Parts: sequence; C-alpha cells; structure tokens
Amino acid sequence: MRRLILATLLFSAGLANAVEAVSAAAPVEVPDTMAERVKPCVACHGLEDKVGRDAYYPRIAGKPKGYLFNQLRSFRDGLRYYQPMTLLLANMTDQYLLEMAAYFSGLKQPFPPPERMAASSAQIKLARQLINQGDPARQIPACIQCHGNELMGTAPFIPGLLGLPRIYMIAQFGAWRNGGLIRGQTADCMSEIAKQLTTEETNAVAAWLAAQPIPENSGPAGTLPVEMARRCGSIVQSATVQ
Repeated sequence: MRRLILATLLFSAGLANAVEAVSAAAPVEVPDTMAERVKPCVACHGLEDKVGRDAYYPRIAGKPKGYLFNQLRSFRDGLRYYQPMTLLLANMTDQYLLEMAAYFSGLKQPFPPPERMAASSAQIKLARQLINQGDPARQIPACIQCHGNELMGTAPFIPGLLGLPRIYMIAQFGAWRNGGLIRGQTADCMSEIAKQLTTEETNAVAAWLAAQPIPENSGPAGTLPVEMARRCGSIVQSATVQ
C-alpha cells in the first residue's frame, strides 16, 4: 500500500511539472499568410503526385483565377456539391474566395510525369480528331477552341487539360453527362458537349490527354474565341464578385 501511495504521489508530481512546463512554453507564432490559411486545401490538393483514389483530387496550382473562383463559389453555394468542400467554404465571402483563387493561380508547382498511353491506335486517332477538330455534325467544338492550342487553358476562366489523371477526367466526363452534383446543378456548355460524346470517345480523349507531356514555357491562352465566348457565356458572366 505504501508503495502504491508513493507511486501515485510521484506520478502526480510529474504530471504537475509537465503541465507547468507546457504552460511556461512560448506560444507558437503562426504567420497570417494565405499559405497558412489554405493548408486544409493542400491536404488533398497537395504538392506531391496523386495516385489511386487520391487522383480524384485535381491539381489546382496554376489554374486560371476566374476558373478557380467559379468553382469555389459553386461549392460554397451548393451549385456544385462535394460535402467536404461545401463545409470548408460555407462561411467564406466572395472576396475571400477571390483571394484564395488568386493565390492558387499564381502558385508554381511541378507537373507529374505523363501517364502510360492507355489507348489503341484507333482510339488515339479518335482522340486527336475530337481534340483538334471536334465534330461539327454534332456541334462538338474542338477541345483546343476553349482550352487553347497547347491545351493549357484560357485565362481567366478555362482550365488546362494536361497534367490531370486519366481516371479524374473520365469521372468528370461521366458527371457532366449524367448530371452529377459534383459537376454542378446548372447546365453549361461543357455539360452539353459531354452529353454528345460516347463513353468510348471520352475514354479515348482522357487517355490521350493524360499521356501528353507539358509543353515547355507554356501557359494559358490569352483570350477565348468570340464564338466560344458566346456559347459559354454563362461561365464568363459568373466569374465576377457579387
């Protein structure tokens, strides 16, 4: 019994000393920077290459500011639904979302290496035709009309298509075509285009894009062609602070 009482007293004394040491420690100073504030974002959209199920979290560094702002606001307002994003952004103002978008758009991050080509020669031919020429008979524009000749996007609203995982692009095509909430509740030009494409075509396009290297010294195109700006006017008009 004496040993038990002695052990209890020693433990209590040690615990008290530990609490006192922690209380006396200097407070940790965290810089009030956007880099610190967006650390919850980087937990999923991090700097490292993503594989497996994590490939469904797309790269956001370097994407056009207007595009990122549109997506952030759509998640916050429930126009595009993914619960973790909706909860994270619930109480943020338009101005703060715009600041977040500006931070990530200016962030330089290495691109992952191209994926192995997962398409046959016939699928590659099909993908190149859709990407460079589209299909006028079905009112499907060429991908390069919106996403630029180098497929690196068009400032400030259209994202690039290179450096994205194949399975992520396939999932997004499926969500556009089937009206999935993760791609938004309101129709836009991309959802209309995706509904015209077959599963074979979207798989071929995704496989070809994922296997392409990033052009050196490349970046988003400067302007959207007049025809596509008219067709995709909802995207352009929504990228403004209310």
